[in-house]
Parts: sequence; structure tokens; C-alpha cells
Amino acid sequence: MQAITRAFGVALVSGALVLSAGLTSAQAAEIEAVQVAAIDWKPCPEDATADCGTLRLPIDHRKPSGEKFDLAVARRKATDPAKRAGIMLINPGGPGGSGVNFALSAKNYFSADIQSRFDIIGWDPRGVARSQPVKCSLELLNKAPTTYPANQAEFDAMTKFNRELRDDCRKRSGPIADHADTGATIQDMDAIRRSLGEKKINYYGVSYGTLMGQQYAERYGDKIRAMVIDSNMDHSLGTWGFATTEAASAESSFNEWVKWCDRTVSCALHGKDVAKVWDGLLAKADRGEVTDPSDPTVKVTARDIINQAFGAFYGPDFKPLTDFVVALDSQKPVGKPAFAADQEVGFVFQAAFCGDWSLPIRSFGEYKALEATENALAPHMRGGSLGHTAITACTGLPEKVNNPQHRLDIDNAPEILMLNSLYDPATAYAWAVNAHRQSRDTTVLLTYEGWGHGVYGRSECTTVQIDNYLATLKAPKDGARCEAVEPPATAALSAEQTQRPAGPKPGIPGWAR
Repeated sequence: MQAITRAFGVALVSGALVLSAGLTSAQAAEIEAVQVAAIDWKPCPEDATADCGTLRLPIDHRKPSGEKFDLAVARRKATDPAKRAGIMLINPGGPGGSGVNFALSAKNYFSADIQSRFDIIGWDPRGVARSQPVKCSLELLNKAPTTYPANQAEFDAMTKFNRELRDDCRKRSGPIADHADTGATIQDMDAIRRSLGEKKINYYGVSYGTLMGQQYAERYGDKIRAMVIDSNMDHSLGTWGFATTEAASAESSFNEWVKWCDRTVSCALHGKDVAKVWDGLLAKADRGEVTDPSDPTVKVTARDIINQAFGAFYGPDFKPLTDFVVALDSQKPVGKPAFAADQEVGFVFQAAFCGDWSLPIRSFGEYKALEATENALAPHMRGGSLGHTAITACTGLPEKVNNPQHRLDIDNAPEILMLNSLYDPATAYAWAVNAHRQSRDTTVLLTYEGWGHGVYGRSECTTVQIDNYLATLKAPKDGARCEAVEPPATAALSAEQTQRPAGPKPGIPGWAR
């Protein structure tokens, strides 16, 4: 997302960094001394040109002899063994994105040079997809109450649902639901390194995958050759800091869409007051006057429209978004249903995110004050879709979490390359700036002066800078910037442009099954 308005400040969570999930140094040493088996690689069922396997690991790393699960891993070997520079672990974010799928599609994501140099390795984080997924009742998920409660009763219903969902997921999934946080995931990452007999790893993580990279660097900095963290999380934020930065960033992306329409003749709203059209459409939706043009029996809410726009800002897909808004406003068919039911029942978001963040809202009055602040920062987007949903998904759950927030503290790592778009709807540019400020001695920040979520492949500048750093370990100058590339003026997107970092959960755009 975009920079926070300074008037609201950033609420930081202070306190000393502990060794991940409250481990003592003795416990940490015991974990890292545990032998891990070599991965038995076989051709992947989905793509025989890649290798797949599993690694048996403890569900609770503090109990290495306790219950185990199988971590799913996929590999694409370096295409030029003579240039091989080691392994590169990759993660697409979420929480909930499949790293196995990311590795399978790596040949369409990374440059030929990167593919020639590294064994590219993705894994499904614990609780995700092939790695003992956290499962929850689809029937219960479909009964979720509003996350925008208008009164005390609706606030109570929301907190009650969150507790019921947590209990249901724990009952269906077992102890993995209590150990899906990033503090556990980074230990899995190092287990992959040890199982492959590698002294160091390279890493590329995008979106929520940057939190994995940041925390791996804090604990295992001496095990890193190179690290790229693209579209950064800021794990120092409390409830208000998280909510306000997300809201400001969503509104900034909206404003950039309006500016694009103003300067782009092919925009269907070119020459019109885009914000006025948008606000009018939301008002009609509030009155129940908007239906899906492809299925008039389906009512479209203002929140539906806002979430569709938020997803388009990931691209950014400004042209398709404009056509979508015009179609809804005119109620003309758009060719296919705009809103399709999602049948996925794997649901790690609450277990993972609410294990990484303590973002309490302790009363309905506190909620209303927070909502009013979000709306003031983002009047057209009515707050921040992602930030609001993430916070309310954890409301009512225990405030003590496995992997609580702290300031980023990296002491024993090589130079790390951080990147962020200036207008990112999901990971606010302010987050990258703040995370870099906390780790200035070990990180370099490169700013892409354009739009969208995920920087790699945005332009020749961003791709060359990342590739060169991974190949030579020479990072760009701190504070370097890459010029923006104008978003496409047509609805047609290239294969690279349609690649998206995984979103956090069903109902939030960018989410990947």
C-alpha cells in the first residue's frame, strides 16, 4: 500500500527480539542439531520437468521427538551447472500461497539468467496445500458475519465466529493449526537447507514471504548468501499502525487509478469525474440497486465492488477495472459472472496470520474509532480492504501469540535487497521504509516509482537490479529508484503481468488456491 499520513503516526511494538516462539538458546541449539533426512526427489506429478519430495519435520520444533508432518518441496535445478551458485528458496506470500506451485511456474517468472544459476526451491509452508493443510468447515466459513459491525450485537457475533472458526479448524486439523506461524516456518526453511547439505541459501520472497525472509535473516543471518525481499511486511506495527497504513495505501492506489483515467484516452471514464462515478456506484449498491450484469439475481454490494478494485490494483489492471465499473453502473453484461462462489476449504489464514500478529480490538467502541479513522484516510475505498479484514479476522482471539511483533533486528547477515512499489495496495510503501529504517545496516531499499504488488519483472530496471545482485552480490546504491512503467491502456495482459503474489485469504483479491 502507500505511505501513511503522518498525522496518525505509526504505532510500533517495542521489546527485545527473542529467538522465535520463545525458544531459549539451549532449545535453539538442540533444534538445529537434529538431523534431517535427505529429500527423496521424484518427478513432480504436475510437471515432470521439476522434482518434488517431502521432508518430515516436527509440528512443534520445541519438541523435536514429537508429532511430525510432511513438508512438501519442489525444485527446478539450475539450467547451467557450470554457473550454479547454490539453492534459492522462494515463497509467493499469502499467508496461504503455495511455494510448490511457485517453483513449478518459476520458468515463467524468473529470468533465464536466474534459472541458469540456482536450484530454485519452493515449499508449501506448514498448514498450506500439500503440507498438512489447515482445514475448516466450508459451511461455517459461509456463515461468516459481517466484518464491518454496525452495533454491539454484530461486533459480538464477529468475535464469537472467530473463536468458533479457530476451534473448528483446530479440531479438523490437529496441532498444526497451533504451529502455522512464521517463527515455525523459518525453522522449516533452515531444515530444507540442512537436508540438502547446503552451507548457505539464497532467498526470494514476495509479499508475506518477506516476513519469512526478514525473520530468517534475524535468526539465521550467517546462513544467507543473498536475499531479495520484494513488497515488504512491517512486523513492528500494532493495531492502529497496521490499519492506518493499509487504509492510506488503498486510497493512494485508488487515486492513481483516477489519475490514469485522466491521462489515458482509452479509459472508458476518460474526461469524466471518475471519483464521482465511483462514489455514485457505491451509493447505488448501498441501496440494493446493483446486480451482477451477467446474473441479475445476484446483488452486488459496495464491499464487493471495493474488493474487486483492490484486486485490480495488484496488477495494476486499471483498464479492466474501469470496464467493470462502467458495466456495473450501466448494468450491461460483461461476458461472465463477476462474482463466483469459492469452494476452497483449506484455510490457513487465521492460524498463520493470527499466530504472527497481536492486533487486539477490545471493545465495540474501540472498533468504531478505528473504523472511523480508516474511513477518514480512505474515503473512496472505505478503509483498507486487506488491513481491515486481517485485523477483524483475529478479533476476539487470544492476544498472546506464538510470533509477536517486534522491531526488525538483523545483526549477522550479508547485505539484503528490499524492494517496494511506491503505489502498492497490499504492502504499503511505508512498511518497506520503516522496515528498512530498522535494519539500515544490513538492508538496501530500491523503490519502484510505479504501481502494483510485486516488483520483480515490473521493468528492465527492477529485473536487472535484482538479477545482478543475486548473481554478483553487488546491491544497488541504497535509495536507488526505478522509473515507473505506464500501466497498459488495453485489457490484454502479458503472461508476466498476470503473475500475482498470493493473497492472504478467500475474499481478498490476489488469493490463490
